[in-house]
Amino acid sequence: MTENTKLTDRQSRAKMRRLASGALALGLAAGLLTALTPASAQAAADTELTAGQGAGWTAKIRRTEYGVPHVLAQDFGGLGYGYGYAFAQDNLCELADQVVTLRGERSRWFGADGRSSDRTGNLDSDTYQRGLLQAGTVRRLMAEPAPLGPTGEARQLVDGYVAGYNRYLHDTGVDHLPDPSCRGKGWVGPITAEDIWSVLYNVNTMSGVAKTQFAEAVPGAGATAAQAATTTAPAAPAAPAGATAAQAPTVAPWSHSADDTPDTGSNAWAIGRDADRDGHGLLLANPHLQWTGPERFYQAQLTIPGVVDVAGAGLYGLPFIQIGHTKGLAWTHTTSYADHATLYRLSLVPGDPTAYLVDGKAERMTTETVKVTVRASDGTLSTVDRSLYRSRQGYVLADGWTGEQAYTLRDSNAGNLRSLNEWLAVSRSQNLDQLRQAQRTYQGNPWAYTTAVDSTGTAYFTDSSAVPHLPDAQLTRCLVPGPWSTGVLDGSTTACDPGSDPDALVPGIFGPANHPALTRTDYVANSNNGPYLTNADAPMAGLPTVYNAAQRIATRPQLGLRMIAERRAGTDGLGAPGFTLDTLRATMFGNRVQSAELDRDDAVALCRAHPALTASDGTPVDVRAACDVLAAWDTRADADSRGTVLWQAYRDALAGTRTMAWQTVPYDPARPLTTPRGIAADNADAQRAFADAVRRLAAAGLPVDAPIGAVQRWAGIPLHGCAGQLGCFNVLTAQPSSGAGGGTYPAAGAGVPHGSSFLMATELTQQGPRTRTLLAYGQSADPTSPHFTDQTRRYAAKQWVTERFTEAEIRSAPGLTVTTLHR
Repeated sequence: MTENTKLTDRQSRAKMRRLASGALALGLAAGLLTALTPASAQAAADTELTAGQGAGWTAKIRRTEYGVPHVLAQDFGGLGYGYGYAFAQDNLCELADQVVTLRGERSRWFGADGRSSDRTGNLDSDTYQRGLLQAGTVRRLMAEPAPLGPTGEARQLVDGYVAGYNRYLHDTGVDHLPDPSCRGKGWVGPITAEDIWSVLYNVNTMSGVAKTQFAEAVPGAGATAAQAATTTAPAAPAAPAGATAAQAPTVAPWSHSADDTPDTGSNAWAIGRDADRDGHGLLLANPHLQWTGPERFYQAQLTIPGVVDVAGAGLYGLPFIQIGHTKGLAWTHTTSYADHATLYRLSLVPGDPTAYLVDGKAERMTTETVKVTVRASDGTLSTVDRSLYRSRQGYVLADGWTGEQAYTLRDSNAGNLRSLNEWLAVSRSQNLDQLRQAQRTYQGNPWAYTTAVDSTGTAYFTDSSAVPHLPDAQLTRCLVPGPWSTGVLDGSTTACDPGSDPDALVPGIFGPANHPALTRTDYVANSNNGPYLTNADAPMAGLPTVYNAAQRIATRPQLGLRMIAERRAGTDGLGAPGFTLDTLRATMFGNRVQSAELDRDDAVALCRAHPALTASDGTPVDVRAACDVLAAWDTRADADSRGTVLWQAYRDALAGTRTMAWQTVPYDPARPLTTPRGIAADNADAQRAFADAVRRLAAAGLPVDAPIGAVQRWAGIPLHGCAGQLGCFNVLTAQPSSGAGGGTYPAAGAGVPHGSSFLMATELTQQGPRTRTLLAYGQSADPTSPHFTDQTRRYAAKQWVTERFTEAEIRSAPGLTVTTLHR
């Protein structure tokens, strides 16, 4: 039970005056805040909520176990007000940092040499963001009428969210914030509605121009343009024998292969009534995103009686739920591997590197100079001028710009501020028909698949994201060589511009009638594979290449489909056939590893046959102890599994071999879930890789039988799960820099913790939803908060949290606290 406190209207205003600076006071209205303990009358809070009508926004924040806020209001302004306040209580510093980034002020506060949370260099990040602000991109989209611009409800929600955040900051004061990461910092201050709409825009363009590599390449174009007139163009890549230059690329722009795509996505299952033991609908949401920065999720329930009642989670800084459920519908998202941004090659006018030819006529790039304030190491400030260039397709990139050609990026989400409209509409939906109508009306999903199920036990999958309208015939005609492994289109002709569908809300994208979609009563599933094997019994063939129509999938989605089949058959050791809420959760945390199930025995045969191997540098290695570890391994990624670390090191080494000659069974379309597979015991590359793996662990000071939980930790807590590239369904990687007490896991790549974040298992019954959740890193990024690792410990123990959704469930929560806000 918390201490009972109550601030009168006069006391609250006096405290505001004491804590506020002049800047903080602007635009903030005095209000009443009441924090009540469970012993305080719940009815009093209900009375206050009703009494606030007509006098401004009112919100009630009820916190249940693990700090989950249940925000109750009478309108969308009040709902945003309560949600913004609750989020600021837990994560104000995180959103303040985002705002500094999106205002293009990182170099001013942190110097030009640092990096933003998305790993873009500060100076490049500031140049790109200040260019957007200078162009008025977000302001222009905000001014559009709905459905292209925000609906009235969305505007109210954002305005309330901003006011709630600012209210908490005003009441607390910068110098008294609980999180030491921003306490007393000059870069913390009030936010505006444009800041939050900018967060939304940045999320919408994450798969395109806001992607780190492009956000860095765009600002660098200024220096490149000055050099381009005297630069000799590099030779074009050689085309395969018998192919023309235009036919040389064999992939669509910005396409993803099944084998080399970074594991940046999620798992999503919608189990229909035919696969549910009780004939209900079940949903598993398992997004895989970073554990640090703005890609974290925040869990909440948002309710306006009779209007909306949704529970789930949303990304930091977005004022609503993106993954969740209502009484009759549950949905989740996974990263779509369709193309959302397209690279074009411009043919430059001879002697003029900032003009290009389109249909034989010259067009000039637009140029804007951006001023970025930079802080030096001694604290002094200076201004740097940088230039941005745009073509008719979008920003011009620095990479590949010569005196003859340049490359530009067309982002299908460059005009998308519609996503919040769609999420609001989805969150009011009670069935799949209403979900589909929300998607058709707003077409705001930027870059994600949608997997959903309703209370009839009908499952649904679609890619309704913004995909450029580029049919295969047009791609074949327009693809040209470029300096990227991805395809590039010919920008010298309008014949290569995206077309449009008559039902598309904006030009240049496929309309809803052409979106890949599948409705089933058994299941649909996605683990960031293309749509082809959404259901193993109903392949989706004939899709345009831009939708990632490859008819094979990587190891993690292979395992997911195998797990569904085995659960339906009852052959997975979890009891009678068919899914229940309990078996769904048990399947999620089974920590199975596809590559190990297929290839571990072959690896043991190799090291049994060759107990002494030679590493790549010629060093002899005794691998007998390592061989014994793999032979005894349970092929799981549980925290105490001994062999997972060794297996990861071996698979990393195999991935670095010159060829795939070590693989014994090639991909077979007739066996899409178990091929390719096999390791040849007599293959020299496979043998060297095993020796290299053993030496790598020794160099890291790790025994060959190190359990994964001993080297993979978050704040010292052992974690189960492993890298998706292994075919680990429960993706989680924490490396040496993964927070306090981080692991020593010898995985490749940057040390950013990544993987299972917000987990939700929901069963939609006739009596209402039954839901278990788990926010693996807790509600707060503040290391001083009690909710920093409380759910991490539950994750480590594979213990889910029972969601409180109904009024009776919320009111009966032990330790319930209630805060009522008036504005």
